[in-house]
Amino acid sequence: MDDEIRHPLAHARIERGWPQEELARRIRRAAKRRGLRSGTRGSRVSKWETGRATPDEDESQPLIAEVLGIDYAAVTHLGWPHWLPGQDRPLPLGPHNAVPSLREALMSSLDRRSFIAYTSGSLAVLAYQWAVTEPGQFTRFAAPGEVDAEMLDWLEATGTELIRLATERRHRTRHLLAAHLTTVTEFISESRYTLAGGQRLHTLAASLSQAIAWQHFDERRHASAGRFWHAALHNARTGHQRDLGAGILSDLAYQLLWLGDARAAADILEHAIPRTQHPTARSLLHLRQARAFAALDEGGLCRRALTDAEKALDTPSYDPAPAWCSWMSTADLAADGGRCLADLGQRRRAHQLMDEGITLLTPTRSKTKSVFLTYQAETYLRDGEPEIAVATATRSFDLASRIGAPRCVTMVRDLEPELSRHLHTPGVSELLQRLRAI
Repeated sequence: MDDEIRHPLAHARIERGWPQEELARRIRRAAKRRGLRSGTRGSRVSKWETGRATPDEDESQPLIAEVLGIDYAAVTHLGWPHWLPGQDRPLPLGPHNAVPSLREALMSSLDRRSFIAYTSGSLAVLAYQWAVTEPGQFTRFAAPGEVDAEMLDWLEATGTELIRLATERRHRTRHLLAAHLTTVTEFISESRYTLAGGQRLHTLAASLSQAIAWQHFDERRHASAGRFWHAALHNARTGHQRDLGAGILSDLAYQLLWLGDARAAADILEHAIPRTQHPTARSLLHLRQARAFAALDEGGLCRRALTDAEKALDTPSYDPAPAWCSWMSTADLAADGGRCLADLGQRRRAHQLMDEGITLLTPTRSKTKSVFLTYQAETYLRDGEPEIAVATATRSFDLASRIGAPRCVTMVRDLEPELSRHLHTPGVSELLQRLRAI
C-alpha cells in the first residue's frame, strides 16, 4: 500500500537509501556548489513529503532536481511534484521487448515518461539478467514488405555515417538520427526479413539508440538517455551482439557514476566485464570500473582495475575493435587513470598522467580533450593552485564552446563556486563573467 500512496519525493529518496536529513544535506551541498546557501533540514523535507509545504520553484526545486539527477526542464514544464521520478522499471530482456523498448525511447520529449528515470537497483537487476541468460530468437513478422540486401546495406551505411557525425555535428544530426531509428524500428516491426537480416536490423537499432543516448546524456537529459540505452541493450541482445551489450551496460554505469551513484555503477560493471570478448572492449570497461572504485575510495580495487585495463589494451587481437570503443587508446588510459589518482589523493602523479593523456589525444577527440582539461582544472583547484586552474578551465571552456559540447560547458560551470573564492586571481573574473553570460 505504501508504494501506492507514497509521495514521489519520498519514493525517490527511499530508492536511494537516504534518510530525510541526508537528502537535506545533499541539497545544502548542491547550493554551496552554486555559491548559494540553503537552510534545508530534515524537518523541511518531511513537510514537502507530507504536502504541508511546497519547495519554492526558483531555488529549492532546482537544487532537488540536481541532487536527484533530473533534467531541470522538467521542473518548469511539469511543476511540483509531477517532475519527480516515478517507480518505472526497465522492460524484461527478451526478443518480444526489442521493438517496445525502441518505441518507448522514441516517444515525444514532452511526454511525462521522458522525465521518469530507472532506479539504479532496477538497472543492476537488468545487468544481472543480461549476464546470466542467453538471447532467444526474435519474432519474425509475417508482413507484406521484404527488406532485401540492398535496402539493408543502405540502412547500415546511412546509420554508420550518422553515428560518425553525431559528435562533431550534434545539432545537425539529432533529428536525422531519431528519424533513421524510427525507420529502422518500422522495418523491424512491419517487414519480412531473413534471420541474418533481422540480426543486422536489431544491431543497427542498438547502435543508433546508443548514439542518441550519448547526445541526450551530453545535454543532461538523463532520463531520456537511459531509455535509449535501455532500448539499445534490448536490441544488441536480440541481435546477438555480446560486446555491444556489454558496452551499453558500461554506458549506463558511466551515467550512474556521473550522477554520483558509484556503487551501482561498480555493480553493473561487475556483471558486464566477465562476458566481454574483445580486449579493447574489456579495457574500456575496466577503466570505467576503476573510475567507480576511485569514487568509492577503494584504492586497491581501483589500481587493480587500471592494471587490468592496461593489460587488456595491450592484448593483440586479429579482429578490429568494435566501432563503439574503437577510439579507446593509451590517451584514455592515462587521462582517466590520472582522474582516478586525483580522486584517491595522489595529485602529483595524477597531473602527470592527465598531461600525458591530453598530449596523446588525436585532434578529432576535441570533446574528450575538453573533459580531461576540466578534470585537470578541478584537481588544480583542490591543490590550491587557482592560477593554473583558471587557465586550464578557460582552455576547456573555449574548446567546448567552439565545438558545441554542452556537457563540457556544464562541467566548467560546475567549477564556478570554487572559482568564486579566487576573484583576485587573474582570469577568474573574466571566466566567471563568460560563464554567467551563457
